[in-house]
Amino acid sequence: MKKLLTRMSPLAPDDSGACSVLYELGGITVICDAGGCAGNVCGFDEPRWFTKRSALFSAGLRDMDAILGRDDMLVKKLKAVCEQVSGEFTAIIGTPVPAVIATDMHALERMSEKQTGMPCIAIDTDGTSFYDKGEEKAYLRIFGTFTEEEHQPDPHKLGIIGATPLDLGIITADALRIAARKEQFTEIVTFGMDSDINEIRKAATCAEILCISPAAVPAAKLLKKKFGTPYTVGFPLIPQSIVRQAADLRAERALIIHQQFAANAVRDALPETDSVTVASWFTMLPDYMQESDFHIRDEEMLIQEAEKYDLIIADSVLKRVLRNYKGKWIDYPHFAVSGKLVSEDFYADT
Repeated sequence: MKKLLTRMSPLAPDDSGACSVLYELGGITVICDAGGCAGNVCGFDEPRWFTKRSALFSAGLRDMDAILGRDDMLVKKLKAVCEQVSGEFTAIIGTPVPAVIATDMHALERMSEKQTGMPCIAIDTDGTSFYDKGEEKAYLRIFGTFTEEEHQPDPHKLGIIGATPLDLGIITADALRIAARKEQFTEIVTFGMDSDINEIRKAATCAEILCISPAAVPAAKLLKKKFGTPYTVGFPLIPQSIVRQAADLRAERALIIHQQFAANAVRDALPETDSVTVASWFTMLPDYMQESDFHIRDEEMLIQEAEKYDLIIADSVLKRVLRNYKGKWIDYPHFAVSGKLVSEDFYADT
């Protein structure tokens, strides 16, 4: 019961992360559920519905369909959709339903490809992990399936992996591309955000890959192994207003809670004299951690750790957990935690 949240709302799950990666790629995505998980994705974890269309469906499994594992019914529905909606590929996203009944996701792939004549990827998310794990699995499947080897690298092209609204809190990647622009790169592509499956196919044309979240690193390693493409990690979208506030407060010990690479970027922008710790509910890669950094296991751990710091930089929704915290607080929204978008101005002065 350690993962039970009693003071704050649930964090975005892995199926939402997978759907977020696939949203703009031009495929037909089916969430393998009875409707509840699709409602969560569409109602809470995907803000691009307001501006961008995507072919995203619920399998609409009935009780007996789920209990008996009626894979043929799901494939039949998917075939009917493909006859009415155009798409570059199909994707089947796992939820607790197929996880509990041990659905063979690879078999679903083969059945779907045979019936629809289109490539299919099945992602074995189960709704019990956080969004970053779903993103990681989706990136690996997409790049592993669709990248083409005949392309030559363009020395002026940079590819960015890890851009989703769940991480950035914005629904377009314009600010990210501006912040990431360097002299040697005249073309920047943000895979999965403001781009389609054709950019995935041409991933080998990138001279370098920038990972802006831990979920992007396994896919970048895959591209390095496959094409020799080098990769770096970082988060160009540093909210300078937060940096200025933190510098003015002159805290002796500060705690930043966000996605690991985003939090690291803020820490690196703060004065070197500050003692700053990074923590996250999500993946913390050891190679990019400092000695004091930690992964948040549960609410009780966060309550105990927070007392060590006189400044916290984190999404204000966490105040529900830290009701007795007496130190200073700077709001650093994280959409996967609170569902709060930020305006373009939030990153305007980067």
